[in-house]
Amino acid sequence: MRLNEVTPEQWDSVSRPEHYNTGSVECIEAIKASMSSEGFKGYLKGNIEKYLWRYEQKGKPLQDLSKCNWYLTRLIKEITNESN
Repeated sequence: MRLNEVTPEQWDSVSRPEHYNTGSVECIEAIKASMSSEGFKGYLKGNIEKYLWRYEQKGKPLQDLSKCNWYLTRLIKEITNESN
């Protein structure tokens, strides 16, 4: 399966997993609020490295690479917002 063939169900488990959206605040936003800007960027970078490191090990390489991409996109967004 190629990246552009990810089903909506598979993508939802990457971009908006149910277990991270059970309250009125999305988990990633609560994490961001609890950290400095540098700390949050480090958190995002760590997750990028984690998913890239293990994508061949868990049996769901496309899902882990998609998660890696999600965190990379979020890091790019954070850096872009700082530049503006």
